[in-house]
Amino acid sequence: MASVEKVPMLAEGYEKLSAQLAALKAERPLIVDAIEEARAHGDLSENAEYHAAKERQGQVEATIGDLEDKLSRAQVIDPTSLSGDRIVFGATVTLSDEDDKPVKYQIVGQAEADAKVGKISYNSPLGRALIGRKVDDEIEVTVPSGDKYYLVTKIEFI
Repeated sequence: MASVEKVPMLAEGYEKLSAQLAALKAERPLIVDAIEEARAHGDLSENAEYHAAKERQGQVEATIGDLEDKLSRAQVIDPTSLSGDRIVFGATVTLSDEDDKPVKYQIVGQAEADAKVGKISYNSPLGRALIGRKVDDEIEVTVPSGDKYYLVTKIEFI
């Protein structure tokens, strides 16, 4: 049974998932051709090309189903339309770590998260700790490497 829970994401994330879906749908006919070509080689029980093509077909179809599900439940949020003094989905937050070094993150959906470029999921330990906080709030987050402490220094909706 599929969940009807909305999946929050930014427009950028929605476009990325849509492009990924289009690319996979374009790959479908190529996989069918590969299966037909491998089938023409005869005995399917020892045909590595056939089994590889069938496996790829299964992966592509599963990913297409997953992407279609996410896109159908997507709730696209424009952070520039938001405001307030609390951290919410889409907010860009500047934090000061234990060494007073500033770090900046944007709270995004799971499909868009990439900590290397400053985008963290609202579902991550740090994302969950930040939601609802205000400037000057202190945050303690338990991560695999231990406890981390942050101070919220700035909240932007950009």
